[in-house]
Amino acid sequence: MCATEAAESLLRTEETFSACLARINTIVLKPLLQAGKPTEENVQKGKDNLKLLLLLNDRFHALWDLTEENHRTLKRKFSISEPLCLQDLYILWKGDRFLSIYIQLDSKCGDTCLVMNWCLVDWKPCSEFWKTHKTALKQFLADFTSETSIPVALHTVLHKPLRDHMQQYALILTRLSEAIGKSPDRELVTSAAKQYAKLKSFISQVLDEACLTKALWKSLGHKLTDLLCVPERRLLEDSKNLPVFTSVGRTDRVLLFDDILVLIQGNNCQSFDLKLVWVDGSGSEKPAVWQWKLNQAVRQALNGKRDFPLWGEAGEGSEPPIHRTFKYMFRAEGRFKNAAYEGEWCWGKPHGKGTLKWPDGRNHVGDFKEGLEHGFGICLIPLVSEDRYDCYKCHWCDGKMRGYGICEYGNEMVYKGYFNDNLRQGFGILENPSAEQPFKYTGQWDNDKKNGYGVWDDKDRGERYIGIWQDDHRHGQGIVVTQSGMCYQRTFHVDKMVGSGILLLEDDSVYEGNFTSDLTFVGKGKLTFSNGFTLEGTFSNKSGQGLQTQGILNTSGDQQDASITKVQLGLDEFPVEKRWQGIYDQFLKFLHSGCKEDMEESFTGFHIQTSKELRKSQEYLFCQRGPEDVSGKIEDVFEELVQHRELESLQCYLQKAFKSSLHPLGKLLKALTFAFQATYSGIGANKHLLNIAQEEVKYYAKKIWEFYQGLLHLALEQKGQPLAETEDGEKRCDLNAYGVILPLILPCFYPELFMLYMLYHEKEDDLYCQGIVDLSLFPDVKLLEFLDVQKHLWPLKDLTLTTNQRRSLVKDKCFLSATECLQKLITTVDPREKLEILQKTYEEIESTVSRVVEKDYKLPMDDLLPLLMYVVSRARIQHLGAEIHLIRDLMDPTNEGGMYDFLLTALESCYEHIQKAMRLHQRESWHVSRDS
Repeated sequence: MCATEAAESLLRTEETFSACLARINTIVLKPLLQAGKPTEENVQKGKDNLKLLLLLNDRFHALWDLTEENHRTLKRKFSISEPLCLQDLYILWKGDRFLSIYIQLDSKCGDTCLVMNWCLVDWKPCSEFWKTHKTALKQFLADFTSETSIPVALHTVLHKPLRDHMQQYALILTRLSEAIGKSPDRELVTSAAKQYAKLKSFISQVLDEACLTKALWKSLGHKLTDLLCVPERRLLEDSKNLPVFTSVGRTDRVLLFDDILVLIQGNNCQSFDLKLVWVDGSGSEKPAVWQWKLNQAVRQALNGKRDFPLWGEAGEGSEPPIHRTFKYMFRAEGRFKNAAYEGEWCWGKPHGKGTLKWPDGRNHVGDFKEGLEHGFGICLIPLVSEDRYDCYKCHWCDGKMRGYGICEYGNEMVYKGYFNDNLRQGFGILENPSAEQPFKYTGQWDNDKKNGYGVWDDKDRGERYIGIWQDDHRHGQGIVVTQSGMCYQRTFHVDKMVGSGILLLEDDSVYEGNFTSDLTFVGKGKLTFSNGFTLEGTFSNKSGQGLQTQGILNTSGDQQDASITKVQLGLDEFPVEKRWQGIYDQFLKFLHSGCKEDMEESFTGFHIQTSKELRKSQEYLFCQRGPEDVSGKIEDVFEELVQHRELESLQCYLQKAFKSSLHPLGKLLKALTFAFQATYSGIGANKHLLNIAQEEVKYYAKKIWEFYQGLLHLALEQKGQPLAETEDGEKRCDLNAYGVILPLILPCFYPELFMLYMLYHEKEDDLYCQGIVDLSLFPDVKLLEFLDVQKHLWPLKDLTLTTNQRRSLVKDKCFLSATECLQKLITTVDPREKLEILQKTYEEIESTVSRVVEKDYKLPMDDLLPLLMYVVSRARIQHLGAEIHLIRDLMDPTNEGGMYDFLLTALESCYEHIQKAMRLHQRESWHVSRDS
C-alpha cells in the first residue's frame, strides 16, 4: 500500500464516519438536548444533567468538525489529480490533535453518561426522549430492547463508532507501514499506528473504570453516594477488591478515586485531596499494587491530566514530587482553622513560599517550614473597630516572630527592631509620627515593654529623656534635656521624680537639690551661679510671690568654676558597656550561630538587595542603600577577611565594609550610628553630655574590633587556620580600636560629636576668636614684633610691595604656606590626619625659616611658639579649642609622648596664650571703666 492508496482508504473511512456522526447528532444528541431544557419541575437536577449533555455535545462536535476537515482536505487533494505523499495524511502530522479530541470525548463525556445512570434514569426529559425515539435508536443498536436504559444506550451509541473508527485508523497505518518497507518514514507511521492502538486500549480502560464507578454508586448507601458522587470522578481501586490496611484508626473500606482518597468507617468517611497526599513507602505494609496506584494517582492529579494509556507504559510512572504548589482550605487545624493556604507544600505541610488568608481579613505572606511560619513574612491583622490593620514585616521562627522586623500599627505608630516569641525584645525603635502627641523611643525592650537603657523624644514638650526604663515607665537614673538648653539628672520611680538631683540652667548656673516637674526649686538646695557665687538654703515658691529662699549667699568666688559650669552627666549612672546591649546582643548571637547566612537577616536586619517579589516592600532599619563595593555573602566575607589581614590592606577593606549596607560590620556601624544620633542630635546637643558621647564613640570602636576578630576567627576556623593569640590581648584590642577602627568610623558620629565639643568649649573659643580679631589688625611686621619673633627669622623677602605700599602695612604674606596648611585642619575628621596637618604646618614653618637664614634650621621651643602663634592668628580657625580637645581625646594612644604630642601641646599653648591675653585685656578694661 502506497501513500495514495492509504489516503483513498482513509477518505472512505472518514466519509463513512462523518455520516455516522451526522446521524447520531440528528437522531440522538439534538433531540436529547431539546428535551433536556430545565423546566420549573426539574430546575436543580435539570441544570446539572443539562450541563453534562452540553459538554458532551461540544466535544462531539469538535470530533465531527475535525473529521469533516480531514475528509475535505483529502477530497481536495484527489481532485487535483496529483500523487499523494505521507505529508497529506493528517492522522500522521496532526496525530496529537486527533488523539486529544478523542480522549476528551471519551474520558470526560461518553463514559460519564454510563456512570450517571442512576441520575439520568429518573430525569423526566430523558424518559420522554426514550419513549419518543425508540425506533430511531434501533438503527444504532442491534441488541436494543425496551429494557435497555438510556445511559447504556447512549454510551453504546457513542463508543462503538469511536472504537471501530480507531481500529480502521490503526489498520490503515499498519498496512502502510508494512508496504513502505525500510523507508525513513516507516518509524513515523509505525509510531502513529501504535498510538491509535493505544487509544483503542485507552477507551476500553475508561469504560472499565466507568463500569467500576457505576457499580460503586449502586453499592454505597445514599448518604455516602450523595457525599462522594461527582460526574467526573472515577474509582481507581477499592479495598474490597484488593485489601489494604491503614494506620488511621479503624477503617472499614478504602476507596482510591482519580482526585481523592476516601477512608470509610460505618456511615462516615474521611476524604483527602490527592494533591495533599504523600505516600511514604518506608516500612509500609501496603500491597505493592496499592502503593504504586496511589503514587500514580497522586502524580496524575498534580499534573491535572490522566496518563495515556491510563496507567502509563513500561518505564513510566515516576513517584510524585515531594515539593508541590496548590491551594487548600484548613478546616479544624489549630490556629490555621478556616484559613485558605496557597503556596508550596512538603509532606502534607506548608513548606516554602505561601499565602495564608482567614475569613476575618487576616493574612500572612512569606516563608513556611514544616507547617509553620518560618523565615521572612508579612502579616496583616485587621483592627476590629476600625478600617485599619497592623502590618508586621518580620522574621519568623517556628510560627512566631523572632529576630528583626517592622510593625506598622493601625494607629500610625511604627516599630522597627527585634522580636522574640511575638513580643518586642532587644533593641528597637517605636515612633508615633502623628500630629497629636508625637514621640520616638529608641532603646531596649523586654517582654514587649520598654526595659533597660533607652532614649525618649517627646516632640510635643520639646524634651528628651536619656536613661533607664522599667515596664514602660521611666524608672531609675535619667537625664532630661530640654529644647531651651536646660538639662537635669534625677532618679525616677514609675515616671515620677524622687530624691534630689542636678539642674543645669541656660546661663550655666547649677542647682543641686530637689525641684518639681516644672523645674521649680523646692526644699533644701544649693544654687551655684555662673560667676562662682553660691546660694545655699531652703527654697519655696508660693503662689503669686515667686521664688523665695532662706539661706547663705557666698560671694567669695570672683570667677567661673569650670568644674561646676561644665559638669558632665551620666558617666557613673550609665556605664558605657551597659548602653545599647540590644544591638551588640544580636551580633553576638549571629557570631555564636556560626554566621549562618539564613540567620543573618534575622539577627542583623533586612538584606536589601533581593530579587524576590515578596521583599519589595522591605524597609531597612538603619540606613538607605549604600555603595556595595564589598560582597555581603558570608562565604565572600570570610574569604576577604582572610585575604586582608595586613594593616594597610585591612584598613582599605574595612573602609569599604563600613560603607556597605550588606556587610555585617556595615550593618553594625549603621545601627550604632542610628542610636548615637537618636541620643545626641537635635535636642540632645547639650555640652553636659560631651563626655558620655565621647566615651560611647570609643567603646563603639572597641566593640567593632571585637566583632571583626570574631568574624576573622570563624573565617580562619573554616580554613583550618588558628588565630594567633597575643599575650596582652586587652591592651592590643584597645590599640587596634584606636588605631584601626576609630579613624574609619568617626565620620559617622562626627557631626553630633563635634557639635558637643563646640558647645562645651564655646566660651573659650569666643574669647580666642576675640583675640584673633585683635591680632588680625596687626600688619605682618608689627605682629611678628608683638609676638617677640626674633628678627633674623622674619621672612621679609616674602613681602611683595606694590607702588606706594609700605612694608610695615603689609598683612597675611609671611609664612603663607604654613598658614594655608594649618587651615586644612577643619577639612578632615580623623584625629590622625589632623595631627599630620599639624606636623606639615611645623615643617612649612621650619622650611620658611631655613630659607630665610639660608641654612637648615631646627627650631627650638623658644622660637617655635612665637612663630606658631603667628601662624595660628593668621589661620583664623573659628573653633580651634573644640578641634584641639577632640584631637587630644580621640588620638591614638601610641602617639602620646611623640612628635605629634609635642606639636599638639605647642598648639594648645598658643590657644591658651591668646585666651590669657584677652582675659588680661578684659580685666584691664574692666578696672579702667570702674576707676573712671
